[in-house]
Amino acid sequence: MPNIAPSNPSEVMVIRKLSPNITTLSLPFARFGKLRVGGRGTIIRLRSGALAVFSPVALTPEVKDAVNALGGNLRYVIAPDLQHHLFIGPWHQEYPEAKVIGPEGLAEKRASQKNEDVPFTHIFTKDNAKDMKIDPEFDADFDYEYIDGHISNELVLNYRPEKTLIEADLMYSLPATEQYSRAGRATEGSEFLSKIFTSIQSTSSVWQKRLIWYGASSKDRPAFNKSIARIEKWDFDRIVVCHGDVIESGGKGIFQKVFEWHLQAAQKS
Repeated sequence: MPNIAPSNPSEVMVIRKLSPNITTLSLPFARFGKLRVGGRGTIIRLRSGALAVFSPVALTPEVKDAVNALGGNLRYVIAPDLQHHLFIGPWHQEYPEAKVIGPEGLAEKRASQKNEDVPFTHIFTKDNAKDMKIDPEFDADFDYEYIDGHISNELVLNYRPEKTLIEADLMYSLPATEQYSRAGRATEGSEFLSKIFTSIQSTSSVWQKRLIWYGASSKDRPAFNKSIARIEKWDFDRIVVCHGDVIESGGKGIFQKVFEWHLQAAQKS
C-alpha cells in the first residue's frame, strides 16, 4: 500500500450511497503529511448495469462488498490525473477485464515510480481529446473533458443521468468533514495548518480562485479557460470532489463562482 495512504483503510473509510447508482469511498488523507484534505473514490453504476470507478482508493473487503452490492460488473477504472492513480494496480488485478482510462504522462510516471504495470486502454492527450471515445455504453452516460491546460492533466466527468460532476484536483470543497469523520483526533496532519488551508480552499474563498488562476491553470491558461467554459455548459447540480465534502446540490452555481475569472476570460477570447 502506498505510504501516503492510511494504514488502516477499513477502519477509517466512509462508504456512502449518494444514490442507488453512486457510492462514494471517503477516507482521511493529509497532503504533504500536514494538510488534511481527505481523499475520495467514486463508484458509479451506468444505466447498462456496468460499473465505473473514478479515482480508486484502497480496495478493502468493504469496498469489494460495495462493488458487489452495485452488481459487481466493474468495467471501467479511471485515473483522473497524474496524482490519483496509486491504487489502479490492485483494481486492475481484481477486475482484469476493466478498461483503464487516464491522461497522457501517467503511464510514464508510473513506470518511473516502479508502480504496477497496468495496461491503459484509453489515454487522453492534448491532440486526441476532442475525438476520444470510450465506448457506446460509457459514452451514453457521461460527458467528459480532458483539461490539458491543468498542471496535473485533469479529466472531469459528468454523469448525465443524475446531473453529477465528478472531479479530482480541479477544485476543493474543504473542510474534509466526512473524510475525517472516522479518523479520530490522533490522525495524521496538523490541525492548525489544516484550519488555515481549509479557509483558503473552501468554495467561498477568493484564495481558491487565486490558487487555480495562478497555479493550477498556469501551464496553459487559455486552454484551461476553454475547458472550463465547455464544462460550464453541462447540466449538473451535484459535484463529487476528491478533496473535501460532496456538494450535494447547487453545484453549478458554485462552479461558476469558483471559476468566474476563467469563464470571463473564455468569453473574451
